[in-house]
Amino acid sequence: MADICSPIGFFDSGLGGISVLKTAFELMPSENYLYYSDYKNAPYGEKSEDEIKELSLAAAKVLYDRGVKAIVVACNTATSASVKMMRDSFNLPVISMEPAVKPALKVEGKVLVLATPATVSQTRYKKLLERLDADGKVINVGCSGLVEMIEEGRADRESLARYFSGRLDFLKKEKLDAVVIGCTHYSFIENTIKEYLDSNYCSDCLVFDGRFGTARQLKHVLSEKGMLCEGKKKGNVEFLTSGSEGLLETYKKLFNTF
Repeated sequence: MADICSPIGFFDSGLGGISVLKTAFELMPSENYLYYSDYKNAPYGEKSEDEIKELSLAAAKVLYDRGVKAIVVACNTATSASVKMMRDSFNLPVISMEPAVKPALKVEGKVLVLATPATVSQTRYKKLLERLDADGKVINVGCSGLVEMIEEGRADRESLARYFSGRLDFLKKEKLDAVVIGCTHYSFIENTIKEYLDSNYCSDCLVFDGRFGTARQLKHVLSEKGMLCEGKKKGNVEFLTSGSEGLLETYKKLFNTF
């Protein structure tokens, strides 16, 4: 059975969730963390909802079997498809994340949501927009192939400019006021996204990223349940992957430099 200083488990289909992990670590540096990348099955955002549910449950079980005290679904796509199923399956806190549409809607104008095709098409996300009465204000774009570009190290400024030029061409001269980073992978190119939008659609585009709210919610839940591991010593961060062992050094480096 997990104790209060057992690790907090994070999972994603690849490296994207490391952005959420690092945010949580900065908020709670005394905690221990275990990150699992299901690289063999990446990306989740291009798969069917049934496939995502099956893969997410299997990934969560890897963490559960390692004795984590909580699981953070560090993937918007996996959250939308499977968080309820995971909460029913595991007797521990399961922290979800969703695109930060709610705070973004406080701006005056249009909000662009960049996410995976699966995220913007799933029922959970559509119901979120309905609850927020976001119709007509939010522009959803499923960014097919962008996760692969980031995973493969092909997300330089020129390549991203070409990608977004094609993907956002339908906007024409639409004026945007905010962008929601709706996939944890995209957090690693947040500055480039903002730079491109500022040059083409915004005067100074506000950026909203759900990783901050997820980290705060994690701390709130652990505190409420008396499960915070507090102390002066920095916690340990361990990485696992279903891919090749060589990825682990890449993840460690990314965590340390993000």
